[in-house]
Amino acid sequence: MHQKKSLKIAFVVLTALVAWFAIILQFSISFSIFLSEGRTFGGILVQLLSYFTILSNILVAISLTLPLLNPTGKWGKYFSSESVTGAITIYIATVGITYNIILRNLIILEGFSVLANELLHVVVPVLYVLYWFLFAAKARLKWGELYYWLIYPLVYLVYILIRGAISGYYPYPFVDVNVLGYATVAINSLGMIAGFAILSALLILTGRSMYKSNI
Repeated sequence: MHQKKSLKIAFVVLTALVAWFAIILQFSISFSIFLSEGRTFGGILVQLLSYFTILSNILVAISLTLPLLNPTGKWGKYFSSESVTGAITIYIATVGITYNIILRNLIILEGFSVLANELLHVVVPVLYVLYWFLFAAKARLKWGELYYWLIYPLVYLVYILIRGAISGYYPYPFVDVNVLGYATVAINSLGMIAGFAILSALLILTGRSMYKSNI
């Protein structure tokens, strides 16, 4: 038991460090490029925080760091709960799946941007999914969690569509109303939400099965 706990702590520390490094590296690269083009600090920050990838990686980093710093505190317990770790697993897994199936070949990157990109879209998603399978609690996963887990992507979708309508900028090509129009974006959005729901159902089923097999 002690050995497993030590292994868990080591794995969590590794994943948190990788996530924070990837986020800081991406922010450094983006600010360096955009500030040299005359963009404002606030504008760059808003744009970065409009990416589901960035938001989800920040969630991963925070959710692993707070339980390490104060495991018995309010936020430490919250981010260690079955529902929250399950939700974050769905979000970061979606980042990896969507990028590698749909977005990987759309932009050619160079230098440290390649490293940041692979860390954010491949390494962190794989590490966090492994963390969920190996160490996360699964005892009280209920089917009703699925509805709560969909709130975040739905709110995010509404946000980027409203922001896009105002600014003309959309963070992902499959929601770019300027190019695709609202009808196609609506269909794509329904497909993405359906994908979240399917992944959520599979994760809940897997978690419940794994818990029962360990009883």
